[in-house]
Amino acid sequence: MENRITKLFTKKDKEILSLYFTAGYPELNDTETIISTLEKHGADLIEVGMPFSDPVADGVVIQKSSEIALDNGMTIHLLFEQLKEIRKHVSVPLILMGYLNPVMQFGIENFCKKCSEIGIDGTIIPDLPLEVYESEYKTIFETYSLSNIFLITTQTSDDRIRKIDGLSSGFIYMVSSSSTTGAKGAVDQEQLAYFERISKMELRSKRLIGFGISDKHTFQRACGYSNGAIIGSAFISSITGVGTVTEKVIQFMKKFD
Repeated sequence: MENRITKLFTKKDKEILSLYFTAGYPELNDTETIISTLEKHGADLIEVGMPFSDPVADGVVIQKSSEIALDNGMTIHLLFEQLKEIRKHVSVPLILMGYLNPVMQFGIENFCKKCSEIGIDGTIIPDLPLEVYESEYKTIFETYSLSNIFLITTQTSDDRIRKIDGLSSGFIYMVSSSSTTGAKGAVDQEQLAYFERISKMELRSKRLIGFGISDKHTFQRACGYSNGAIIGSAFISSITGVGTVTEKVIQFMKKFD
């Protein structure tokens, strides 16, 4: 079966809007509601965060949401349980994002098999080394038609980017800065130079820009240098606080109409 990520990029090449949120936040059972509402209101792709107790690459907002989700009782086992019927009413590509430790505890092959059974299209595991993936896990991921998405940063060498491009089957996640995640509000000159450098490399893979994308302006700016962008911290902040989670998701997505 054709991977939904590949299908998405075949029919839509520009301005892919991807949203990230932490499973089990703000409430333990909000996961399915958030996914369904995002799809109904224009999300092209959804990244579901698997909360972890030591999220080193994440900024304050995502760290806090992880902490609360874990306190709420979220686990990978429970997340799979929550998502087991998701493909009955959601058709956008779904990606699970998280750290290697909990995935290894679950068992890499078990994890990939479960993803395949419930209709997950890809994973983003920032601390999974490229070489380890290639030598130990690539065939397992391919067996279950699961795209593993790699991150590149302003510091990633051209040689390494080419290697990642060769190994990528979903898209390349371009981290817009070398800092942790979080809404920044503006794109600086160093980032623009980096975006231009990557554009000139004419990579085979599609590219989405993440970290620091917070509103329509930064989204469109990023889209000028990629196939789309990923919004995480700003979205998580928007679903925090008073009101139903459905209303808050709808309000946030209206900004991108």
